[in-house]
Amino acid sequence: MKEKVAVATVQGKAYYLIVNKLREQEVPFISLVPGESVPPKIEFVITTEKEKNLVNHGKILVFYGEAELDGLVEQLKILLMGKTAYRKIIFGLDPGVATGLVAIADGKVIEEANCFSSKEIVDSILKVLRNVHFEVTSVSVKIGNGVPTYKDLLMELDGALPSRISLEVVNEAGTNKPLKENKRSRGVRHISSATRIAGRIGKIVPRRKQFAAHNGSQ
Repeated sequence: MKEKVAVATVQGKAYYLIVNKLREQEVPFISLVPGESVPPKIEFVITTEKEKNLVNHGKILVFYGEAELDGLVEQLKILLMGKTAYRKIIFGLDPGVATGLVAIADGKVIEEANCFSSKEIVDSILKVLRNVHFEVTSVSVKIGNGVPTYKDLLMELDGALPSRISLEVVNEAGTNKPLKENKRSRGVRHISSATRIAGRIGKIVPRRKQFAAHNGSQ
């Protein structure tokens, strides 16, 4: 039994939203009716505020609404790794018409996407960081320098992301596999390149926000 998560609710909308998000994030689960016995191998149960008193389990995560669902699932993924918080999150970006994005938390991929605008990139990063506390989690964004537009993206990220996030420019040479070695879709190759970029050491770019704060500016 690989499932460690159970969804226990008979509320139709809540069930639909929860299970779709778990499937999207590739988190295996089983479905239960509140009050039904929870199998011993289940580590966490997701249920609603109204039904939580019907669930006999020591580790319950409560679904409060669609607006909180992303954060709930991110919390669940951290807990499934046996942690209370990630120690390090690294984002890799492969800029282009479609920018490959990958987020790696403590060595495990937790998010991957192809983004088609700087706003989509920023939104994807902030979504992952919604419940992150920078006091305990270090965050860096590594950007490949394979296309000239990486400089524009770098400036936009500098202005949009929290000042505690480190920005790095990475030499992108060798991160893209030739077509003959990789016959998968172009989008998958962007993500694959982003993963390699995330694993490389880059040149840290000074943050303008940090400079402004140091000088007492807004």
